[in-house]
Amino acid sequence: MSLDIVILAAGQGTRMRSALPKVLHPVAGNSMLGHVVATARQLAPQGIHVVIGHGAERVREALAADDLNFVLQAEQLGTGHAVAQALPALSAERVLILYGDVPLIEADTLQRLLAQVGPDRLALLTVDLVDPSGYGRIVRDAAGQVVAIVEHKDATPEQRAICEGNTGILAVPGARLADWLGRLSNDNAQGEFYLTDVIAMAVADGLTVATEQPLDALEVQGANDRIQLAQLERHYQLRAARRLMAQGVTLRDPARFDLRGEVSVGRDVLIDVNVILEGRVTIEDGVEIGPNCTIKDSTLRRGAQVKANSHLDGAELGEGADCGPFARLRPGAVLGAGAHVGNFVELKNAVLGEGAKAGHLSYLGDAEIGARTNIGAGTITCNYDGANKFKTVMGEDVFVGSNSALVAPVTLGDRATTGAGSVITEDVPADSLALGRGRQRNIEGWQRPQKKR
Repeated sequence: MSLDIVILAAGQGTRMRSALPKVLHPVAGNSMLGHVVATARQLAPQGIHVVIGHGAERVREALAADDLNFVLQAEQLGTGHAVAQALPALSAERVLILYGDVPLIEADTLQRLLAQVGPDRLALLTVDLVDPSGYGRIVRDAAGQVVAIVEHKDATPEQRAICEGNTGILAVPGARLADWLGRLSNDNAQGEFYLTDVIAMAVADGLTVATEQPLDALEVQGANDRIQLAQLERHYQLRAARRLMAQGVTLRDPARFDLRGEVSVGRDVLIDVNVILEGRVTIEDGVEIGPNCTIKDSTLRRGAQVKANSHLDGAELGEGADCGPFARLRPGAVLGAGAHVGNFVELKNAVLGEGAKAGHLSYLGDAEIGARTNIGAGTITCNYDGANKFKTVMGEDVFVGSNSALVAPVTLGDRATTGAGSVITEDVPADSLALGRGRQRNIEGWQRPQKKR
């Protein structure tokens, strides 16, 4: 059966106390609405319709995509009114209603809900709560059939004692929706058109109201303030940690791990505490990541090691390569198999060949470095003249003495050597020693200056 999805994302979120529209507040590096849209796409609908209101242009700009239809709700007159704004665009046999501030909902849960929808059946996602305050209550008859939803503010004391709450997530036969929305009334405590009133209408029309529940109650929790946002963040991270551990990853402490994107992992991966993975990260078998590392949009090949306090962004570590501690690999940094980058070394758009080494305190930018080349401490490639970038090329088995400055564009041939403290401004032929420093002069009997009393 065909499917349209409507995502309600027009709310202001006053309790966030923020200029940012509520649905754009992030969980795990993606906006709450972004998470909902990603889940909606997994259901392969014919259309995804996002109802926007407060901060509409910012929301539209942040989520703009060819498969999203944005619908403006100029006045926020309730959930029923919001869905009605999308009606002209709906044509599928089933319509699923989701919420832009409920980011942890799982596609599997929604698939179970949708499986219950038919021409004479709608499906409602409910949740059992110890304290359902604020939730609409699911009212059932003596036979256990759903007959209505009563909002918390409109509920009697007896109805407020009901622990089964309405999540707001609803799947209905598309052919019925326009009729039900057209019959909504705003005669209630809030003066709004409640989507939940559709349930009583469906029952009166002879339809069956089926219910489904999430496996985890936090799947359906929304975020109305920063406290709830933090709760969702931590729950998302623990869920991500459990999934990684199920795939064979050792996490030293699942409570001190953050995934803010997508990661694919091999077997026997070890991740220490306070590691952040952002964007798209690939981690192959046997990789070890030390504590306090941030790895973004990077690939770590089999057996690579990232030591403590290192930052990788757009980098690739070859098999058995290692970097850190305190290494920074910027976009375009590539370490070949067995290559080594040590503490306080920064790479940008630089490729180190197999077994090449830069042990400490160096900057290598816009460089191509051959296999087994050794970069001494304090070496820099001078790749920028204030207007343009230039490249440094080093062949295989080059030895660069400590504190060398390589002024690009410059090429060092295979097995070339530079003396420590040299400024290299010209190409160095293969098998040559280059010295680019002032000649030392010793002055005997030198009297060191004395401090004046």
